[in-house]
Amino acid sequence: MVNFEARTSAGDGRAVVALAGECDLATRERLTAVLLDAVNQARLVFVDMAGLTFIDSSGVHSLVTAHHAAKQTGGRVYVLNATGPVAAVLELTGLDTLLRAPAEERRHV
Repeated sequence: MVNFEARTSAGDGRAVVALAGECDLATRERLTAVLLDAVNQARLVFVDMAGLTFIDSSGVHSLVTAHHAAKQTGGRVYVLNATGPVAAVLELTGLDTLLRAPAEERRHV
């Protein structure tokens, strides 16, 4: 059984995708679809990782895919609230820097 959940809320040109559980190969297609849907709904997409306990290269791939899709339309994807092993993976891959929301944007989430 897959332990993964993604909930999206959108409005006012912004979308927040709240992730929970584990993000791996079994959930990559679902995560990619959710993120791309959010990118299509809003110019700014914030991925809240507070409830995420694990992410591997599959999840990293989904984030990069969404980042490139957003850039093509003048949008942005940002990650928020990563901790523990999830934060370590983002740091190791450089996504913590690439997808870091500016302070003024974090205040509005």
